[in-house]
Amino acid sequence: MPLLWLLLLILALSVAGFVLGRGRALASAGGDSRLLHSLPVYYGSNAFMKSVVPASGLLILWMLVQPLVLENRISGMIPQSEIAEGSSMGLVMSEVRRTAEGLDNAVAAGAMRAEDAFSPTADTAGITQALKDAGQVVTSEISPAMLRAAQAYRQMSASSGLLMSIAVLVVAAAGAAWGIRESGRDFRARNVVEQGILAILIAAASVAILTTIGIILSLIFNTVEFFRLYPAADFFTLLEWAPSFSGRGGASSLGILPLLWGTIYISIVALLVAVPIGLFSAIYLSEYASARVRGIAKPLLEILAGIPTIVYGLFALLTIGPMLVSVFGNEGLGWMGGGRSVMTAGIAMGIMLIPFVSSLSDDIINAVPQSLRDGSYGLGATRSETIRQVVLPAALPGIVGAILLAASRAIGETMIVVLGAGAAARLSLNPFEAMTTVTAKIVSQLTGDSDFASPEALVAFALGITLFVLTLGLNVFALYIVRKYREQYE
Repeated sequence: MPLLWLLLLILALSVAGFVLGRGRALASAGGDSRLLHSLPVYYGSNAFMKSVVPASGLLILWMLVQPLVLENRISGMIPQSEIAEGSSMGLVMSEVRRTAEGLDNAVAAGAMRAEDAFSPTADTAGITQALKDAGQVVTSEISPAMLRAAQAYRQMSASSGLLMSIAVLVVAAAGAAWGIRESGRDFRARNVVEQGILAILIAAASVAILTTIGIILSLIFNTVEFFRLYPAADFFTLLEWAPSFSGRGGASSLGILPLLWGTIYISIVALLVAVPIGLFSAIYLSEYASARVRGIAKPLLEILAGIPTIVYGLFALLTIGPMLVSVFGNEGLGWMGGGRSVMTAGIAMGIMLIPFVSSLSDDIINAVPQSLRDGSYGLGATRSETIRQVVLPAALPGIVGAILLAASRAIGETMIVVLGAGAAARLSLNPFEAMTTVTAKIVSQLTGDSDFASPEALVAFALGITLFVLTLGLNVFALYIVRKYREQYE
């Protein structure tokens, strides 16, 4: 059963439980709601929650556990000879899942018949070609053992899906019946519903923590797989980034240092653009602008934050790049060979970060007590002297924190780099040369005909966890600066 239909059936059972539970409660009180312990809506909500919450919990749990159980059962069908040297069972199971999905896609697309795809004596060469015709990524010919494992995975997955649908619907119906049965005149429905809502709120608050843990674990597991295939020392020390996918010849050099240099260099240029403009605009808006001007200028400035990054990338490619070429290119100073460069991406990224720096700095400057300004004016200081010697020193820790947060935002940018900086991984001090960043290479390594059993694809996870640690360190340092040097004012 499709997941959408299953969710609609759960919702229908829960709504039926709500209506019947509310009606039963009113019937037990002879239609007079004043005789009930709680309002009628609480009795219906009790039946609704006891139907939808357990059923949804079982559905989520089943969908999380099912892949692990199926993988454990299918892995026993794959002989050790199918696991290539330098590969692992996890990568083989990924290929099995892709093959099982490809069989369904090929049948749906008409590239092959169902009896041919799922026959025990199917022709593996014909199936491999049919999967390619259906647009499925196939890195090598499917072996008979791999095909049998994919067929078994598909059958087990379908049986498990049917069993899951039955179990979830039974739990939803049983929960609704339980809630309806409890709907008596003296039942403390309000207390039960409020405790249930509290539990739901706690679970919702835990989602962010569990999601973060899941992201970190997925990065760690795939990074470990990568370092089993590629030396960690080479990854962190080589000065060359030259991936060579299987079938294209040569061994890969996967050194992260050129990518880190490009990331840091472009971020520095972006901050050199964003920090002065953003800080000066924040000072003007908070200290000089009238209420009318501030009410107009600040929303217009923050519109920049709502522009998609792909638009900034196109702006860098079509406007900033040609402008820089006209000044620093062959017809000008001769320093720039093309429109894609560190300066192109850095300027566009800096424009994108202006509202980020400006808005945070403006809020921080406005948080400085007015009594400090009045005291400075009372001592004879001018407005500019008050800003330089009183306001900015008081707001400096927050401003530094805002700059560091903007730096972590710049480090994680992708589309502006892809369109504005190029794809060349190099160590150079020339800001008018094309370079690339970690995020751009993560995208390139996971697009196209990627073989996920190769280090050239798994390296994206090692790049991702390196970037994660880098941005996390910047965020922690920003919080440390803010908390350590923040002054408390009465």
